Amino acid sequence: MEKEHVIVKLTDGVLSLQLNRPESLNAFSPEMILRLTEEIKAAGSNPEVGAVILSGAGRSFSAGGDVKTMGQAGPSETYDHIGKLNELVLAMRALEKPIIAAVHGFAAGAAFNLALASDLIVAAEDSKFVMSFAQVGLISDGGGLYFLTRLVGPYRAKELFFSAEPMTAERAKEWGIVNHLYPLAELEQGAFGLAARLAAGPSRTFGLMKKIADQASTAGLPEILEQERITQAMLVTTEDHLEGVSAFKEKRKPDFKKKQEVL
Repeated sequence: MEKEHVIVKLTDGVLSLQLNRPESLNAFSPEMILRLTEEIKAAGSNPEVGAVILSGAGRSFSAGGDVKTMGQAGPSETYDHIGKLNELVLAMRALEKPIIAAVHGFAAGAAFNLALASDLIVAAEDSKFVMSFAQVGLISDGGGLYFLTRLVGPYRAKELFFSAEPMTAERAKEWGIVNHLYPLAELEQGAFGLAARLAAGPSRTFGLMKKIADQASTAGLPEILEQERITQAMLVTTEDHLEGVSAFKEKRKPDFKKKQEVL
């Protein structure tokens, strides 16, 4: 039986998607990209899923593209392959639920960009991030030129792209790329604890926050203000809002229901 390239588990509202090619430092394969895309899309309509964790088996999160197969594909094959990767990235951004990337070892090339396509990044203290594309004469794919430039600014981003030198987890946190650092032995627990808290929260609210926040870097202030206005007017009638208000008044923890309310 062929080994699964992605290990899938659902626990307490947290969908865990673990890259599972440890012998190649979880380098991307077509099967891996396809399975991740399928699971992310399915999570959108599954009320049992409140948050998602992306992680890697073995010694690293992922080495990104599989160098062993590079130099073998022509323009048409490359175009199709990147199209599949783009579909995954777009599915991640469209998912109206939080995605957490839990990084240890290396997040290199397209794997770094996969982490950037997530909503939050937590990392082991000794992990490294590297935009390794220039080492093999390629540009970034998977949205790196979009995400990283908006996150750290064009000058810092271009330095990382041009140099292809590893960035420490500490520096990544200083630059706002990483949200939380953990000792390696505590990374899995830390990531799950964060994901479980988000999964217990108002999922629909998180999804709408994510959607508007993603548009904020390109939309004007008047447009964002109007989106906030319209969305808030819809949310005040939802069960999650009413439960949150009741819980606050009664000084208890809110019990948000995982209903896919139509707004």
